[in-house]
Parts: sequence; C-alpha cells; structure tokens
Amino acid sequence: MKKLLSLFLVLALAFTLCVGVLADETTAEPAGELDGEIVILHTNDVHGAIESYAKVAALKAEYEAKGAEVLLMDAGDYIQGEPYVSVSQGETAIRLMNYVGYDVATIGNHEFDYGYENLDQLDSAAEFPIIAANVMYNGKVAFEANVVFELESGVKVGVFGLSTPETATKAHPGKIKGVTFLSGDDMNKAAEAQVKELTEAGCDYIICLGHLGIDDSSKGYRSVDLLEAVTGIDVFIDGHSHSTLDQIKALVGDDCKVGDTLLTSTGTKLATVGAVTISEDGISLGSVDLEKYEGSDDVVEEAAQLVIDEVDAAYGAVFAKSEVELCGVNAPGNRTQETNNGDLIADAILWQAMKDGGLPVADENVVAITNGGGIRAAIAAGDITKKDVNTVLPFGNTVAYVTVKGSVLLEALEASTFSTPESVGAFPQVAGIEFTVDTTKAFDQGELYPGSTYYAPASINRVTIESINGKAFDPDATYVVVTNDFLAAGGDTYYAFSVSTSVDTGIPMDEALMSYITEELDGVVTAEQYGEPQGRITIVEPVFTDVAEGTWFYDAVMYVYENEIMNGMSKNTFVPDGTLTRAMVWTMLARMDGADTSAGDTWYSKAQAWAVENEVSDGTSPDGAITREQLVTMLYRYAEYKGFDVSVGEDTNILSYADAADISDYAVTAFQWACGSGLIEGDTNNTLTPKADTTRAQAATMFMRLCENVMVETALLAA
Repeated sequence: MKKLLSLFLVLALAFTLCVGVLADETTAEPAGELDGEIVILHTNDVHGAIESYAKVAALKAEYEAKGAEVLLMDAGDYIQGEPYVSVSQGETAIRLMNYVGYDVATIGNHEFDYGYENLDQLDSAAEFPIIAANVMYNGKVAFEANVVFELESGVKVGVFGLSTPETATKAHPGKIKGVTFLSGDDMNKAAEAQVKELTEAGCDYIICLGHLGIDDSSKGYRSVDLLEAVTGIDVFIDGHSHSTLDQIKALVGDDCKVGDTLLTSTGTKLATVGAVTISEDGISLGSVDLEKYEGSDDVVEEAAQLVIDEVDAAYGAVFAKSEVELCGVNAPGNRTQETNNGDLIADAILWQAMKDGGLPVADENVVAITNGGGIRAAIAAGDITKKDVNTVLPFGNTVAYVTVKGSVLLEALEASTFSTPESVGAFPQVAGIEFTVDTTKAFDQGELYPGSTYYAPASINRVTIESINGKAFDPDATYVVVTNDFLAAGGDTYYAFSVSTSVDTGIPMDEALMSYITEELDGVVTAEQYGEPQGRITIVEPVFTDVAEGTWFYDAVMYVYENEIMNGMSKNTFVPDGTLTRAMVWTMLARMDGADTSAGDTWYSKAQAWAVENEVSDGTSPDGAITREQLVTMLYRYAEYKGFDVSVGEDTNILSYADAADISDYAVTAFQWACGSGLIEGDTNNTLTPKADTTRAQAATMFMRLCENVMVETALLAA
C-alpha cells in the first residue's frame, strides 16, 4: 500500500492543478435562485464511502452556482471504515476531502483508531481546520477549538467542535496516551465557553459540529443531553450514532429542536448529505439523497477511483469461500448476541494463539473474547477476499492474551453485557466459554472504571458461566483469555484486563482470520460449522419488555401468561396500559373453561359463541373497549356458570367507595361479589371507577385473583 500512497501523492499535484482549471471554466453567472442564503452542507460517519465524494463536491458547486454562500462540514469518522481509507490510516480520506472542498471537520472516535500522532499528522495535511473543544492533550486543547467564517455577505458563522467522551474507552488506550476527553459537566462548561467566545467575536450564527450521537447506550454524553444544559447554539450538527434526520425527529419532535437549538444528522456512508439553510425566513433543515443525485465532479471522481482500483487490485484476490453469510449487523447482531461471524473470529484468534503452544496454562483453560463492536461488516456467501476481511476487521488490531483469575473473567463478562439486550460495542463474542446473561436482572452498577465512561459491576448477578471448554468454571482458577490488543489494554468495558498480565503477539487479527480459514478450515467456511451461532451464549430476556419486575402488575401478568389465559400483543410486549376489548375477555374466559378458541370466521368467533351460549355475554360489540363494571359483571356471570360460590360479598358495603353511586344497577351485585372476593379494590382515592375502560394490566390482576381467590376457595370448600 506504500506504493499506492506514493502514486497517489505523485498525482495529487496534477489533480490540484485540474481543480484550478475547472474552477475557471465554471465561473458562469449564478442562477441567483439562492441569492442571500447561506447553506451549510454536512456529512458524518462517512467511513470510507469515498466513491460518493464526487457527488458531494458537485453538490457544493451547484449550491454556489445558484448564489448561495456554502460551507461544507463533516461531523467525524471519516478516516476509518472501508479499506479505501483504512489501509492508508486516513491519509486518502483527508486528501479527497481537500479536493472536495471541506471547510471544517470535527473529530470522531474512529479518528483515533490509528493513534493521536497519526491524527496530528493528518491535521497538518488537511486544508481545513479540524476542531474539538473538549479533546485535550497533556492538559491543553489538542486541536483548534473553533473557527469563524466571515462570509462575503458580512455574516459571521462561528463553529466549534465536540468529540464523544466515549473515545476514552472506544480507542486503543495505548494509542491515545496523554489524550483526555472532557465529559459531563466539564464538556458542558467547555461548550458554554465556546458559545461565549464566539458570541463575543460577533458571530451571527453559532454552530456546534459534534460527534456525540443520540443512542441510548451513550446517555450522559449525547448531543441531546448537552443541549438540555447548554444554550446559545443555533444548530448542532451531529454524528456518531449514524442517525438520520427522521430518527432525530422521532426522538425530539418534528421541529428537530432541543430547547432553542436545531439538531440534525445525516446517517452514514454518504447515503445523504445534510443541508442547513439560513435565510431571511430563518433556519431550516433538509437533506439530499445522493443515490438520486446525478451530479458528479470529474476530478474528485477520478481521484477516488484511483484509490479504489489500487486497493481492489491489492486486496481483491479470492483466497477462500463461505457457504453462508457471516453476520455484520450490529443489533440484533454482533453487539447484542452471539453471531456466526463472532464465533468465527473468536475461533480464529483462539486457534492463532494456541497453535504453537507455549501459553502459561493448560489448553483446557484457554478461551477467547473479542468485542462485537470490532466486527464492522458482513461477509457474503461466496468468494472471500482480503478486502472482505479487512472491511470486517479494519482497525489493525493484533491478537493478544491476558492471564487472569476466573473471577476477573466473570467480571469482564458482567461488565461487557451491562446493557444487554440493548446494543453495546463491548458485547463479548467468545470461544471456549458457555455462559448465560439473565437480562431480567438489573446490572448492579458499581464505581466508574478509572479513565473510563463505563462502570464496574458491584456484584455479579446477570452472568453465569456454565463451562470452560466443557468443564466446570472455577472463579479461583487461572485462565488465559485470547483477545485483541484493544481489549487487553482495557478498551471498552474491559478495564479488568488492563491490570492483568498481558502479551501482544503482534499478529494482526485479519491475518489470523485468513490463516484460520485457509489452514484450519481448508479454505471453506461451511454451513455445517458456521451456518448458525453455536450456542455459546444464552440470553435470558423478559417475557415482555414492557412488564418490569417490581411493577404492581408484574405477578399478575406473568400468572395469566404462564397459565395461558392472556397472551402478549406482540412477541415481546404485553401493553399493560392498552385497552381491553370484549372479544379479548370472551377468549380469556373460554380458555379458562377449556373451550375451543381457535380462529373461526373471525379470530374470536368461537369464543363469542361460547360466551353467548353460557350467558356470560350477549356477544355484541366485540371490538368495543370493556369498562370495569362490564368486566366485573362478566366475571360474576362466569362464576355463576361454573358453580362457584357467588354468595361471598352479599353483605359487602360498597357504599363506602366515593363513586359507588356511579355503578350501574345491573352491576351492583357483581361489584359486591368482586369486592367481597378480593377481585377488585378501590384506588388511592377510594374509588372504583366503574365507567372507566379496563386496562390489560387491571384485567390480568382480576383474572389472577379470580383463579386464586374464587376458584381455589371453591375447590377447597368442595373438598
């Protein structure tokens, strides 16, 4: 690849000259459609999609030709991803961005993948400022904090940068020595200081170019969190979470505002380019779909194609085949659960570390862990090239191993699954380990790991290790964990590894994977071995994600579900506050009676017929919401039909309830029975709310009490 870079450098001057010629050739009178407007075009999380840079350049030129004053900005993660940028450690990305005409960029976490010194060199090569007010080096701002653009119209646009504090654990610790990231209140104060400075500099508009994101897993460090604390920013251009403008709207509302600040982002891989338009009418947000956009800059296109052709030639040779697609999806996928790609990579690094022997423990005590966030792409079924592997593993990580006690291994697994089933880059893909994560139990958050954004577990209560290479796990035994150098150094949630004895083999992970496939698998990733995940990780999830243990209705919902009285509204949601219909009640009662509730003319028709036949209901209004007094009446009729003792409650004084007078005459006896039998209780206001619609959680509670109080009591009396 050094030859590629040399050739690229040789051609760079020629391309630069061509750009100058093109500029002269395209100085026609602007159409004037956008006279007086300022357009900020923005990209984020490009991750090596360099084939689209020519369209970005053309789009900028088109806006300028129409009379707009244009600024082009990037919100981070531009030097890592596809081999087209990763093999040069970002140099090709910066040169292409120079050609495109970027005016400013901030720093994403992946800008540190090749180390601080590399980024410092790229900053020198960039013909645009790289800014971040919260990235410090030896206690001082590492790069420029802000830049002010004074446009031809006289308008001043101030831009300051922010980079995610999560970089502290997402970048290799050894590659960012001396680098710290202001976070929390410190980041907020840095942002406030930037707003003050830019305001005092006379800026008409203040833009934050940030790489913070909006993912739940980044709570506390997100753009929305910062904007709840910091005012005075006109527009926050975001990256990191690969969010689209529609996703921003879904989170903060259609106006895309957090407080008085507009928040925008434009996905990833240059699928779209964001467009912030500043006019006399105010500020508006939009985006341009590059797939549909037909413009292209010839010079940038030729420069990008040169890189693509050279990398494809060097990395495009087929060395193996796969009978199956190997997972490249984050969630559900490599960051949430065991995957076939995770199994393959973990097997590969385990094989690499063990094949020559010499490890300090017996083979039966050697396992492997790699983080799901390090698996960046899928491998399609068919031919496998070096480029495919490099795209999956683009970081240049090496195979390393740490020697730890079993208790440390257990801590690492507990910490790295703290958010499971929610996505997290630390999620462990493993070999030699079988373990279970019980997500029905909360992560017991302990102290913040030193220099990290992640927390140690105060106790181990979610993860259970069933076996190590088929034998019982021993927390006091010594194990070797084969991993990557990033995790061995304490990256992500794996601080526990950083204080253990570690060895870096120096063997790149991508080479280990290719060697494993060619030597151990004879060049074929088979469906038999890797068609599906191999069952190393079990995720125990709540039956219903919206029914948390400890809620007042949890026991009732689980009772009616386990006894096949009620089902969820979807595979994993119960919708406890959802409306209960009459048809649902017919079906539930029919199930309790052992009647046939399979679908007939409608899903409820057989249950409806059962209810009418047994005088539980008149069978009308199947889709109508059922009130509390209507449900109590149906339950009373069911009890009569089944021969249960309904005399209980005859003497119950329901007049003590504040709204007893609201009970319809037909339901009074049923309410007396229900209150006397403990099926229903008044609320904190001492009311029965008979006319209110019944929620599914309330119904579950009444049905559970019917089974436990009435049916059981009747059975005992009969005995």
